[in-house]
Amino acid sequence: MNKKEIAFRDPVVERVVDKFVERSNVGFKKYKSTLHDERTSGKKDLLGYLNDVQEELMDAILYIQAAREELTELGQEEIIRRSNPCSNHAFEEDDERMDIIGQNGNDGLHYDESHDGYMLDNDKIWGNG
Repeated sequence: MNKKEIAFRDPVVERVVDKFVERSNVGFKKYKSTLHDERTSGKKDLLGYLNDVQEELMDAILYIQAAREELTELGQEEIIRRSNPCSNHAFEEDDERMDIIGQNGNDGLHYDESHDGYMLDNDKIWGNG
């Protein structure tokens, strides 16, 4: 077994490389040989590799279809909620912010949607009028 030290600047690349190594370990445990051994010993030829690639890609298409169906069943709002971990806290943060504003003596009226867009008489600040 060869050892190699690699400096990663990108943690995403590092995680992918880790997955490749783990996948190789799983394959070796299952088949008791490496891809290199398989190729150089003649256990598998080019057509065998092409067949493997085709089968793996067919599996990938099935996984893509299953994921698409899962997304369709979840619905758009649930997908957005799940993809944005901060969204669960947005309302809590707004409530907390308004509490702090209130503690500082501000009544928060300028946050009201019905506000006419003027801070003082004839001072346009919101682009209204």
